Amino acid sequence: MWKTTAMLIFIIVCPIAFGQGVVFVSGSASFGYIATSGNTDSNSSNVALGLLYEYRIWDFEFDLSAIGASMENETTAEAYSSSLKTKRDFNEENYFFGVLDWNKDRFSGYEQQISESFGYGRQLVNGERHLLNVEFGAGARQANLRGGVSRDEAILRGSADYKWIISQMSEFTQDFIVENGSKNTYVESVSALKARVFDDISLVISFTVKSNSDVPQGSKKTDIFSAVSLEYGF
Repeated sequence: MWKTTAMLIFIIVCPIAFGQGVVFVSGSASFGYIATSGNTDSNSSNVALGLLYEYRIWDFEFDLSAIGASMENETTAEAYSSSLKTKRDFNEENYFFGVLDWNKDRFSGYEQQISESFGYGRQLVNGERHLLNVEFGAGARQANLRGGVSRDEAILRGSADYKWIISQMSEFTQDFIVENGSKNTYVESVSALKARVFDDISLVISFTVKSNSDVPQGSKKTDIFSAVSLEYGF
């Protein structure tokens, strides 16, 4: 099942991504300090990169992040995540989406999780200061648990993205994702406050919660990340 889902997303993305007329819209790169709790209790450094492209009625978003820390030449935190998302607008409010997510955390109960999903999205609020999108879809997830155990399952996916433009210099965002499968439910919540320091440099304070309902024995279900970063927008 997951191979079929991945192939559908591949068919949708590739002809557009490598076609002529793709326009770069915006990007961001950040570096900062992050405190983790849960399966890893440490102070770490984090880096992140985000890119947005457009092709006619298509949008392409790419996000990549990494966390790392060591103490006395021993790694105490190491995690990576990436996401590739494509959106096709039907009108100003409705769109189709496909998303491919990859998460790897060396110290969590799940060494790696990959999910592919597609579905329907709607912009519920599009005001001058408030924006809200919701999405519902289905797909598949492949997980590698600690100890060499593999797990494949079908999932239902729901998400909500909210932005509050507080002023010309600051904004608040709240992103929420839930992937529900027969064996595990994954939930991710990201709250962030962004304030422009000068020109294209912003200070970002974020709070992230990641949770799995089913984890191997000895692992904690929830990991919490509190970060302070400097972000460069381009």
